[in-house]
Amino acid sequence: MTVSGKGSPQSGRPSVSDTDQILHHHTELPTTWVSQGMDRVISAIGKSASWLWLVITGVIIYAVVGRYAFGAGSVTLEEVQWHLAGAGWMLGLAYTLVVDGHVRVDVIHERLSLRGQGWVELFGLVFLLLPFLGLAVWEMIPYAHSSWQQGETSQAPAGLPYRWVLKSVVALSFILLTLAALSRLLKVTALLFGFPKPIRIESGSNKKGDAS
Repeated sequence: MTVSGKGSPQSGRPSVSDTDQILHHHTELPTTWVSQGMDRVISAIGKSASWLWLVITGVIIYAVVGRYAFGAGSVTLEEVQWHLAGAGWMLGLAYTLVVDGHVRVDVIHERLSLRGQGWVELFGLVFLLLPFLGLAVWEMIPYAHSSWQQGETSQAPAGLPYRWVLKSVVALSFILLTLAALSRLLKVTALLFGFPKPIRIESGSNKKGDAS
């Protein structure tokens, strides 16, 4: 006997949409002109860097086939793998912050009002994230520059040259992450203090006009 889905009782299991809401506790912040421009640049870089994972997959397959099918291992290919993986991961950090896609483990944050979440964001950005990023950028730029001046190469035989390129990517990723944090800070101040002037507030699938 078949039972129509219309009159059947609802299952105790959460639907896909319910699960998505449970897993993604986004703080819906207003957008500002400056933040919008910064987010576009960071998003473009992050999406472009995501293609590196396709390249990495191809390199890994090529290296594995060469090693186990033809007995031809390659130190160069091994270093290419972790160089590209590191670059893809680091350049994706800023994009993750822009789309608020990082994992939250704060059980208090999700229970607060929007303004309460804004104050948490403000404290975290000003006193935790931005000081750390400032120190990271301060240290990483001379670190990459020193590697370039020395013409640093891999210490492994047949390893890759131009080690400074990878270190420069690390420095660039922290700069982008700093810009993403500043963009988010502007959104928070727009929410809490009305400055800069918010231009759009996104709430789910609805997009409102000028928030003023």
